[in-house]
Amino acid sequence: MPAFTATAPGKIILFGEHAVVYGQPAIAVPVMQVRARATITPDIRGNAGAVRILAPDIGLDKMLDELDSAHALVAAIEGVTSLLGVTHIPACTLKVSSSIPVASGLGSGAAVSVAVIRALAGYLGKPLPNEQVSALAYEVEKIYHGTPSGIDNTVIAYAHPVYFVRSLTPGPSPAGRGEKPTIETFTIAKPFTIIIADTGISSPTKETVGDVRRGWELEPARYERLFAAIGSITRAVRQAIEGGHPERLGPLMNENHELLGEMGVASPELDRLVFAAQESGALGAKLSGGGRGGNMIALAAAGSEAQICASLQNAGATHTIVTRLGD
Repeated sequence: MPAFTATAPGKIILFGEHAVVYGQPAIAVPVMQVRARATITPDIRGNAGAVRILAPDIGLDKMLDELDSAHALVAAIEGVTSLLGVTHIPACTLKVSSSIPVASGLGSGAAVSVAVIRALAGYLGKPLPNEQVSALAYEVEKIYHGTPSGIDNTVIAYAHPVYFVRSLTPGPSPAGRGEKPTIETFTIAKPFTIIIADTGISSPTKETVGDVRRGWELEPARYERLFAAIGSITRAVRQAIEGGHPERLGPLMNENHELLGEMGVASPELDRLVFAAQESGALGAKLSGGGRGGNMIALAAAGSEAQICASLQNAGATHTIVTRLGD
């Protein structure tokens, strides 16, 4: 049985974070400059079921059966074997690595899950389609985020810009609602450039999602108004992108950031980077992801990328990524 390697890109949410959990649309795109990688190498001398897990980035070197049953890697592996009806994995070593910053809103957890799921299914000779890979990765996302929107696993598994709406069925809270999303890929009519800047502060997605949920339970009318406003912005963004008018995204970014601030998921560090980007020529800027840390994004006009990146770094960004969408 040959070795098998799979990779998965990072992702960034352009618009719709937090509101997407409550039935509003979101737009997310893959970030190809960073990736997670999983390689499975057979061990011809090992006994069936003996799986060694290597993750040098986090100092992990253990056998699969030594890991806690709630570990994300265990969940990803067991999801594949359960789906495929495999009782014993042929002896092997699974090595996982990633260039995606952890807890920064770039989907590091989902990317690792997607890479592992694809690598294992391929190693077992039964590659899975995007839909099944995404569904399995979503189950693992519950470990990381509690009540995930499903957008990370979706955009990473499909590796394509997506317009995502999480279907809702009646329930007392988001956790009790339906989970099957509506996923639509769409065309970027005119390429545009996004700059991603990392605050260097871990973004506690599970915590911020939980805080927003508690706020919604206490003040449902206020939060539904915020969610609806973000949903309206996101729909306008899709029209602008498909219509070839990406410059219209700038003011919408600024407005979306203000709404997320009203939810309490901004932070002084994010606000400082957003302001720095705006002052250095960005057409618009906003936080991206869970908030209170992690990343912000800025829309850059042609030729302004270096100036904006320098300004962001001067304002405290630990690093920046320039990604061109639609090329």
